[in-house]
Amino acid sequence: MNDAPYKVWQCRTCGYLYDEAEGEPLEGLAPGTRWAEIPEDWVCPLCGTPKSDFDMVEI
Repeated sequence: MNDAPYKVWQCRTCGYLYDEAEGEPLEGLAPGTRWAEIPEDWVCPLCGTPKSDFDMVEI
């Protein structure tokens, strides 16, 4: 079990935020889905930017 705090990742292109605590149910990512668990070929649901072009941000 991962007890680390949930993190938020931001798309460098459009600013979309992926919050691990909330997930992205419309994309099939349940709440609590960690960034490392998202497939490498996943892209931003708003602009199509690849996962590799996201940055972890402190909120």
